[in-house]
Order: sequence, then C-alpha cells, then structure tokens
Amino acid sequence: MKKILIQIDPDPHPSVFDSVVAIDSGVDHLLSHGGVGPEQVQGLVHGGIFTRGPKDLNNTAIFVGGSNVSEGEALLKEVTRSFLGPMQVSVMLDANGCNTTAAAAVLRAGAHVDLSSVNALVLGGTGPVGQRAGLLLAKEGASVRIGSRNRERAEGVCTAIGEKVESGDLSGVAAGTPGEVKTAIEGCEVVIAAGAAGVELLPEDTWGAAHSLKVAIDLNAVPPEGIGGISAFAKEEEKHGVICYGAVGVGGTKMKIHKAAIGALFESNDKVLDAEAIYELGRNLG
Repeated sequence: MKKILIQIDPDPHPSVFDSVVAIDSGVDHLLSHGGVGPEQVQGLVHGGIFTRGPKDLNNTAIFVGGSNVSEGEALLKEVTRSFLGPMQVSVMLDANGCNTTAAAAVLRAGAHVDLSSVNALVLGGTGPVGQRAGLLLAKEGASVRIGSRNRERAEGVCTAIGEKVESGDLSGVAAGTPGEVKTAIEGCEVVIAAGAAGVELLPEDTWGAAHSLKVAIDLNAVPPEGIGGISAFAKEEEKHGVICYGAVGVGGTKMKIHKAAIGALFESNDKVLDAEAIYELGRNLG
C-alpha cells in the first residue's frame, strides 16, 4: 500500500523545504495544504482516517509545518482531537524546524560533553527552538540558564520547562546587553544561540574569554552570526579552545533526524512526534 503524507501548513503556501524532505524520505504521495486554520483540520484528518481500514492506517501520516510555531502547535492539538479511537494516524510537528533543529543542537553538544554534569546557556531561550533546546538539555540533567532580553519571560519559560522535568536546575537570566551576556555565560560549558535571524547575541570577545566554555552552537544562518566569529558552515571546528558549530554545520544532523522521523511515522498509526520523541529518535540514530 502506498505511503501518503498529508502536509498541513498555516502559511498560504506549504513549505517547499518540508515538501522536498518528505519526498526524499520515501513518501509515495504528498498531499500539501496551505492556509490551514484550526477550523479546517478536522475535515482534512477525517479525509485521511476514513479512507483506509484501521489495519492500513499506518500507511497514512500527517506532518504539521509552517513558519509560525504557535500556529503549528494549535494545528497539532486539533489533529489529535479529531482522531476517533483506533481511527487515527501518526503525526509530526516541526513548524519552522523547531523540534528537529533543537534536537540536533543538543545531540551535537552531547557528542562532546556529558550533558548530565554541565552548565548550559540558551540564548534566545524564550523562542520556539530555544525553549525546546532548554527542555531537552534539562531532560539530560544539565543545569540550564534560559537567556532573554526580558528576564521575566525567561523565568516563565523555566517554569514551563520545570513542569515537564522531574528534577531540574533552571534559571532565567537577562542577556540583552554585553554586560548581561558576559555574566550569563560565566561558568558555562555549553552555549546554544537560538535567537532571531541576523542578530548577534554573543560577541566573539565574550565567549572567547569564557574559560569554562567547551561547546558553542549558533543556529542562525543569516549574517551577522548569532555567536560572533562562528561561521554558519562551522562543523566541529575548534576556535579559542571551543568546539564550534554553525547552523549549516548542525544541519546535517537535523536533516538526518527529520528524514528518520518522517520514516518513523509509517511504522504505526499512533505516534505523536513532538520535541522529546524526535530527540529520542535522533539519539537512537547514533
């Protein structure tokens, strides 16, 4: 039976990136729908689940993408609400690459340090990728500092992550000025910059002088770099005694996870792949 992936996207035009990855992942037929709001979801889901019997529904899956993560999260909720008992299919959320990117960044960091015993700083930590990176680091046992221009927002993210982690050392820190960033990175072994494109969050002279730092990962591919002095193409590149990755350098791991996650959707009809499930899948890839 043919594998069908239903791509639902809140943007007017479904993501070409997501469509290409789906096809390269072995999907036989891709049904792409743009401009999807929560009110349209049930009809799309029911069209997918009532056309095949329960034993064949593992051959149909749903991918929720788009550029707006909060809208994608709302669509994911509507998808799962539209299932009826055994009449369901597996679904994956990766709006704006939030889950696969965060998973890839944390996995690359974990390849060089023991995450269970490090202090980690996530800059741009209140954004969708930053929140997920913070969650995954906390799940691994790291002491996590969520950095933001607004400390109260950072503390709010820490509270939300804390509700998902049995025991975690989380703190919100102000990171909007050079002085605040210098203080925030003190004693950290890992820093992940997940802020808006084209904004430098961490100057090179600051992280280059941070003697505890071992791994620096910048997820911004648009100049200027989020972490000054780290090229988007850096991959396991040593600079100032620190292992550095840029967005493209992390991209190979992200793409590997993305393709594997789409493949996993067709193993059964009951998977919901969000940040934690996607991270576990990536870790098992080796």
